[in-house]
Amino acid sequence: MNETDIKEVVREKYGQAALRVKSGGSSCCGAAPGTGSCDPITSNLYDVMQAGQVPAEAMLASLGCGNPTALMKLNPGEIVLDLGSGGGIDVLLSAKRVGPNGKAYGLDMTDEMLALANENKGKAGAENVEFLKGEIEQIPLPNNSVDVIISNCVINLSADKDRVLREAFRVLKPGGRFAVSDVVTRGPMKPEIRKSVLLWVGCVAGALEEAEYRSKLEAAGFEHIDIEPTRIYRTEDALDFLAGEGLDLDAIGPEVNGKFMSAFVRAVKPSTVS
Repeated sequence: MNETDIKEVVREKYGQAALRVKSGGSSCCGAAPGTGSCDPITSNLYDVMQAGQVPAEAMLASLGCGNPTALMKLNPGEIVLDLGSGGGIDVLLSAKRVGPNGKAYGLDMTDEMLALANENKGKAGAENVEFLKGEIEQIPLPNNSVDVIISNCVINLSADKDRVLREAFRVLKPGGRFAVSDVVTRGPMKPEIRKSVLLWVGCVAGALEEAEYRSKLEAAGFEHIDIEPTRIYRTEDALDFLAGEGLDLDAIGPEVNGKFMSAFVRAVKPSTVS
């Protein structure tokens, strides 16, 4: 698939997820057919207190693999940008933390998700929130305009991650923080197994290997890079999803066990940029 094909698949997938939520369903992207349940990646990411701070539809629309708002310190008055903001849950939670003197932007390319996010904004009465239509490879904000960039299992969906990271670096202020949840792989894996496991990871089109992620962040100009595992997926997590892929599950167990993880990826834009 080329970059345009991948983008259209992602757009369609997330548009359908937004419509499911608006019709009273859930957006869970990795649920096994007919089970109505969420996969281990997208489930149980937000606590009861956070759930009570946002409209139910924002919670139902979450397609993430982590909770960047719980793992990142946000200060009153800061400007936050969420890449791939979906139904707006992380934007709305961030807006509460930066307060009325701060601002939280959400960026999404999917009309259905933007419509849902703006409905949730209205329900939450969030006046310091703005949702932008656009692509994470071309952020519609000026240079040096954002204190913190967050994202929840979206950067892995891009076919041009180098460009995404360069854009993130561009819009961050000097000293700005990059703090995203993403799915990351560890170590080598046979191509056919990697392909099948990526099918299991329902929201993931192209997870980066841990060392490659670091390398791309460094190439974009970031420093103080840290990748912290938040969930490491084991063989049993994948069995139901791989059962129909024509693979010998006993044989591939060692190949997939512990090779995929949700991680919190941190980095900083240098205070002085040459």
